[in-house]
Amino acid sequence: MTTIAPQGIFADLAADLAADLAAASLALAQRFSDSATAWCIAPAFPPHAQHIAVEFVHPVIVGKRALPAVALTGADLVGQVRVSARRGDVVIAVAAASDPVVAAIMRRAPAWGVSTIWIGNGPRPAPGAADHVLWLDDPDPRLPATGEFVLMYHLLWELTHVCFEHPGLLTNPQEDCTEDVCITCSDEGRLGEVISTAADGTATVRTARATETVIATLAWPLAPGDVVLVHAGTAISKVAEE
Repeated sequence: MTTIAPQGIFADLAADLAADLAAASLALAQRFSDSATAWCIAPAFPPHAQHIAVEFVHPVIVGKRALPAVALTGADLVGQVRVSARRGDVVIAVAAASDPVVAAIMRRAPAWGVSTIWIGNGPRPAPGAADHVLWLDDPDPRLPATGEFVLMYHLLWELTHVCFEHPGLLTNPQEDCTEDVCITCSDEGRLGEVISTAADGTATVRTARATETVIATLAWPLAPGDVVLVHAGTAISKVAEE
């Protein structure tokens, strides 16, 4: 088998980061082809969020499509994403793994039905903290002010458009169960975010499927914004913030 050496800027990427970029770009292209919006956040570096949104919205190359992306900045980013993002959308975050705002959003994203891409450097987020992690292991705190992050999301943009050139890649696999009875689904455990609670021991929660009313006595007390594990119409436990 012939091995082709990376060319140009790709030669500077570690093999695992190149693979992560390819996977994230394919997932992003699939989401965009299914009418998703990308919500871009960077609590400590707002210009990065704005730059990412501009990359996707502004078709700088003739023939490339403009893709829906919005930068969210300012206070209460958790609340902004909560009311903005809809099932099937994507959150792209630029932040350190220790950023509590981004961590809170990533924790709630499965309940919102939103996929996530986390860009950063230094110590990595915990495994599974985001759907896709694009990371530079260099811990230098000045790195976000260099061109390294810009290169990363420029490549994300470019590779996403490469995926659009191959329409057969853009169909997301069917995730919903269409059977009347499904053993796997009957033993489900889904994340939900509490919207409100009632005196009868129930809670209204937002999950990736819909807004649902669940029995909440096992996880009581609950408050709006809490994340819970839902099983068989019951909130069986509260998910810790840490």
